[in-house]
Amino acid sequence: MLPVLEITGVSKSYPTPRGSLDILTDASLTFKSGDSVSIVGPSGSGKSTLLYILGALEPPSTGTVTLDGVNPFRLSPVELAVFRNRRIGFVFQDHLLLPQCSVLENVLIPTLVGFDVDGAKDRARELLGRVGLGDRLDHRPAELSGGERQRVALARALICQPPLLLCDEPTGNLDRAAGDVVATMLFDLHQRQQTILVVVTHNVELAGKCSISYELVGQRIKRRNL
Repeated sequence: MLPVLEITGVSKSYPTPRGSLDILTDASLTFKSGDSVSIVGPSGSGKSTLLYILGALEPPSTGTVTLDGVNPFRLSPVELAVFRNRRIGFVFQDHLLLPQCSVLENVLIPTLVGFDVDGAKDRARELLGRVGLGDRLDHRPAELSGGERQRVALARALICQPPLLLCDEPTGNLDRAAGDVVATMLFDLHQRQQTILVVVTHNVELAGKCSISYELVGQRIKRRNL
């Protein structure tokens, strides 16, 4: 069966001295392998919060999230860590590379436990070749441009072949040219691996590259026409 991400009746709120602060209300969505989804909305609308819930980084207040029938919030802490590592890839606005590690070492970090070393290195080299960095394996992040660092982060996110790829403003720190390159490579790798791709962005052009688009307004998510 193809991977399926299901969000059912998901709401998120935070307690404050003045009462409950509602961020997200009754979101229900279903995505399957090969879907590319953008989520747009004004700052503070809850886009990143929704992404963190989908990535099992933050639990919903109510509702359920399942990936391939597994609710990650019912797993033990150890099982949850393994689930996120194997099943979900993350690309954030900041590349979050380790400055003391080489490009190749940064990409291999998710495979340090439980993976065949030689197989992981072969896949890392293949991914870095696909993002145009096959000749930069031994370089440190400080020796790369911003766009190149983000391409390393993309390769790292996909090294474990996760069915779900989550991106939070993946081109937000880049200039137009570098952002276009990263976006092209992001969608190329998504199509090759047939991930479920979810992108939170303010970039209208990046959002328009997705096959499905949603908008978060007033704590509710609604479908957008592309």
